[in-house]
This record gives sequence, C-alpha cells and structure tokens, in this order.
Amino acid sequence: MTKSKNFFLNLFKPFNFNSKREGQTEEDLDKIAAQEQKHFTFDTLASATKDFHPTHKLGEGGFGPVYRGKLNDGRDIAVKKLSHSSNQGKKEFMNEAKLLARVQHRNVVNLLGYCTHGMEKLLVYEYVSNESLDKLLFKSNKREQLDWKRRYDIITGIARGLLYLHEDSHNCIIHRDIKASNILLDDKWVPKIADFGMARLFPEDQTHVNTRVAGTNGYMAPEYVMHGHLSVKADVFSFGVLVLELITGQRNSTFNQSLEAQNLLEWAYKLHKKDRSLEIMDSTLASSAAIDQVKMCIHIGLLCTQGDPQLRPNMRRVVILLSKRPGNLEEPSRPGVPGSRYRRSRRPPGMTSTGGTSGDCDSRTFNSSSNSNTATASTSAATASTSTATVSTSIPSKPKSDPRGKRPMGS
Repeated sequence: MTKSKNFFLNLFKPFNFNSKREGQTEEDLDKIAAQEQKHFTFDTLASATKDFHPTHKLGEGGFGPVYRGKLNDGRDIAVKKLSHSSNQGKKEFMNEAKLLARVQHRNVVNLLGYCTHGMEKLLVYEYVSNESLDKLLFKSNKREQLDWKRRYDIITGIARGLLYLHEDSHNCIIHRDIKASNILLDDKWVPKIADFGMARLFPEDQTHVNTRVAGTNGYMAPEYVMHGHLSVKADVFSFGVLVLELITGQRNSTFNQSLEAQNLLEWAYKLHKKDRSLEIMDSTLASSAAIDQVKMCIHIGLLCTQGDPQLRPNMRRVVILLSKRPGNLEEPSRPGVPGSRYRRSRRPPGMTSTGGTSGDCDSRTFNSSSNSNTATASTSAATASTSTATVSTSIPSKPKSDPRGKRPMGS
C-alpha cells in the first residue's frame, strides 16, 4: 500500500463506520482511497500556487496559510498548508481531513484531496470565487449586492447543508462554528459551509464524547457556553443567529445597544412580540423584499435561538418550513444568551418543535473536560483569517447553581 493510501486510511482509525445505511467496511475504505484519487503531489501544488507565492495567499489561521492555485487541468483550487509550529492547528487540520474526506453536498465546501511531503501536510479544496458572506453582509458598500432573493437562497442553502451534516452524511457531524465568515459564496451565489476545524463527528457506537467548548462569541448556544452541553441544537442556534444577521445586516456580537436591547436576538424578539418584526429588516432590502418571507424567516430565526434547546426545531423542520409557506407557527420563547436561565416549557398537546425525524444524533450531548482557556484562530478556504474565541470548563456530575445565573468566562 502506498503512503498516500496509508495516510487516507489512518484518518479514519478513530472512527467506526459500521453504518447500516452505507455498510462501509475497512476494506471499502481501501477501495475509496484508490478510486477517488484524492492524493496530490507536493510538486503539483507548488506549481499550482507558484511555489506558494505571497501574492497567491488568501488568508491565514491557527493551522497556517491558505493559497489560491490553478491545476494543469484548469481547475482553481484553495490549498491549506499546515504550519510546522502550530499544535492546535494540527488538530484542526487533521479533524477537517477526517470529516470532509467522505462528505459531498452542494452546500458544503468540497475537499478535493490532500498531500503529505516530509513535514508538509496540505488540504486541497475547490476554490470558491465570491467572498465569504461576512465580507459582503457587514460592509455597507457591498451589502446591496445581497438582495432579498439572494439572502433567502443563502438561508435555504445553509439550512440544507446543515441538515445533510446532521442527518444525511455518513455520521452525524456538528459543525460548532456556523457564522458568516465560514459561509463561502460561489460564482452563482450558492452558499457553502466551510472550516470544519472544530467540527465533531459522532460514531454510531457512542452516545457522547468529552471535549472543550469552542466557538465564536455571538453564535454559541447558551447551554453550550455555560455547561458544555453540545448537540445538533447548538448548530441550530448558530444558524438562527445567522438568519437574523442576514435580515438585519448587523452582527450580533457588535450590536448597537442603544436600541433598548442587549443584543440582536433580544431586539428582534421584542419587536416580534409587538408585531413590528419588519422594523429589524435591513433598509437596503426595501425594494426587493418579499414581506411574508421576511417575516417567516424572522420567526424561524427566533425559534432557532430559543433559550431552551429542546424547543428549537431541528434542521429537517427548518428546511420544510423554508420550502413552503407554513401555517401558524408556534410563538418563540425568549432567546437564549450566555448567563441567562430558561424554564423548560410545557408544550401544548400535539405541538412539537421537531416536526419530523431528528436523526440519531439529535439527543447526543457531550461535556467539556478541558481545564485551560485557549484561543483558536480559523479561516475558510477563500477568506482572510478570523478570530475564534474558545472557552473551556469542567462539568461536575451535579452542577451547583450559580446565584448570579452565570459562570465567569475567561477573556
């Protein structure tokens, strides 16, 4: 067996892929390594990037730099190169390789292959021509390029990508860092979820794993930040934040608090309760907005960001709601924010927040066991580096209640 095939198979050693759906065996992985031809030579990538010339550099994160290149067959690529000095980056790099090696979906960035050459380790992706979503959404001189139809299509595409990761991929994958800078837009404005350095895969023979709490401020679900409880509903929360950011054109993390609300979620919730939800809409959408769709998306965004994770819909229900004009949606409860408490609501008979099969991984949670606070930087294949805040906590078997309703977070 060649070194490249060995590398490919070693990516999967920590996982058990005895999926009833696919029936893949270890022997099948040997065939995949040979058939998919995912290995690139270092010389090929050096030639494609002009020896990793600085003018081809797209950005840099905790793992190392990202370069744009062009293969001899004409394909544009983005190459992630692992920094020799980055221990955290090595973990994220290997994690991304493991998770994306068998993932294929229109709304997930496509891993074309990998390269190992001595100390060098590189991942090769499709190059996504447009900028990341944050570079357009949060800049006033570019926001007008995102009319309502494009924003609605972006919302729908991200929802479908998350549904695939949660329920339809080989195993349940929780991304953990859904945010505007990790959404790439191709030349047809199709959104692609990128940067899987902090994602987690759940093997079917395990009900939970232990790991640190990691994510980006403003997008992390409160039960995850405060208690380390992670499930697919954490991604749902991040998606809800992103939906409201797409509608308002404002970042939740830098929200203008002069609007009588502590954050974007609270502002949207207060106006929704007064039947004035359209007041949060970005003014550049005035001429293109489909009012009923905007109101529905605000409602969905608020359902996804509810404080109680059990009340949040799963992504299958979100996709269904976005694909048709729903009837009367249940009223959302107050949005969750780190430090807040929620009282578990009793659903009226016949009402459900999932509206369909949630997948085996929906109820799986895992708790943080790390004792140190760290900072993680991550970047997507076509973006400059973006800072990612990471907090860690340890969870006792019976958590003591905090009289202030929150836990201190490291800076």
